[in-house]
Amino acid sequence: MLNLNLVRSRRGGETLTEQIVAGIAALVDRRALRAGALLPSVRRFAQQHNVSTFTVAEAYGRLTALGYLAARPGSGYTVAHRHTPAGQARTPHWEAPGLNAAWLLSDVFADHSVPIKAGAGWLPGDWLNEEGLHQAMRSAARVPAAQVSGYGHPYGFGALREHIAVHLSQYGIPVQSQQVVLTQGATQALDLVVRTLLRPGDTVLVESPCYCNLLQILRLAGLRVVGVPRTAAGLDTDTLDDAIRLHAPRALFVNTVLQNPTGASLTSMNAFRVLQLAEQHRLLVVEDDIYRELAPAGSPMLAAMDGLSQVVYVNGFSKTITPSLRVGYLAASPDLAKAFTRTKMAVGLTSPEVTERLVYSVLTSGHYGRHVAALAERLRAQQDHVTETMEAHGLEVLLRPEGGMFTWARLRETDAPRLSGNQLATLALEHGIWLAPGSYFEPGEADSPWIRFNVATSDAPQLWEFFDAVRSGRGAMARAA
Repeated sequence: MLNLNLVRSRRGGETLTEQIVAGIAALVDRRALRAGALLPSVRRFAQQHNVSTFTVAEAYGRLTALGYLAARPGSGYTVAHRHTPAGQARTPHWEAPGLNAAWLLSDVFADHSVPIKAGAGWLPGDWLNEEGLHQAMRSAARVPAAQVSGYGHPYGFGALREHIAVHLSQYGIPVQSQQVVLTQGATQALDLVVRTLLRPGDTVLVESPCYCNLLQILRLAGLRVVGVPRTAAGLDTDTLDDAIRLHAPRALFVNTVLQNPTGASLTSMNAFRVLQLAEQHRLLVVEDDIYRELAPAGSPMLAAMDGLSQVVYVNGFSKTITPSLRVGYLAASPDLAKAFTRTKMAVGLTSPEVTERLVYSVLTSGHYGRHVAALAERLRAQQDHVTETMEAHGLEVLLRPEGGMFTWARLRETDAPRLSGNQLATLALEHGIWLAPGSYFEPGEADSPWIRFNVATSDAPQLWEFFDAVRSGRGAMARAA
């Protein structure tokens, strides 16, 4: 049994959390706890010391961020193998980052201090195609340096573009390799569309809610952004029709399947009506289809239905290979592809051929198809598991997605305390839990009770204990612990 002498009711002194952090850190520093030693579970520690599980979870989270502990899913917390230079002191103190747009947009990608990342936009490393990626890196290491010594082709690595064209043709999109432009991730592809086809003051339509980074791109470009409600079946087409007539927009941005953040997919009827309105009003549709390979077979695809007439198609490999390679692409008519390439060269020259070769090697290695099929099935099972857990702990889900990474949920109105979505996310962050509040996905940043959950990172018991405490009115007590 791990015994710490915890003192309550210290006015102006250390909180219980700080005492636990300091006590365990001291035991590790003097080697009373050895590397690899298993600590009591959060619940067991709380029972042994008569403290809240929130207090223990926060303390363990701080110790993990400080390098004293290692958190292993399914195995609890162990003492980390730490390598601290002689004479370098560690201060056992952790401050939760401020939950704001700047942190969510950029700092969160580099902030490893939050132990429970229920709001993350990426898959855990052990979910990705490690075998295929290692094989691709070995293959890339054998490429003669002379072949990658220049800037590469403005459109991107030819073999990968050819592979993508063949792949898209299997969905019924009539596309040649010269209609494919490789980019540094799907997000840069969206940025190139905005820079090439739109001007400050133009009006564009987006889903409400929608992909949060798209909103930042549109704001930076000085565009007027109008939201169209996204439902479980797709876009609200009556509102879409009204918005087109009222605002005369230049473009519509839509996430067709397994949408970020709701997990919803357009039905075939909804997709047909969206394209019908786009054609009627000569409206450009930008289809962000980054989750296509994780979606059930036969899910509607606007670019295939339209033949790249009114649609510009965007996709990438961050969800099925790895986000760090930053390889995405645009598919469009030949004239638009040429225009996008000119913009790409103007703002950043060519995209990195080395990473494009890596992606091509992964795609053609023989492992990729099996990996994607297994990943899609694992996510479908995890969706069922997490949505059932949510409902058991007082959360209401918009729908049960047919796979993919995200679920859109909120506390039941009958159970919810008087906390806004932003307040709830801020309180969670104080306990080492990162939630993605709904306001970050709304065009006008209006506060929302909805929260985006990544089902692959929402398995920690402390996450659901947090919601139980909030529902029971112990939110204020949890903050003070």
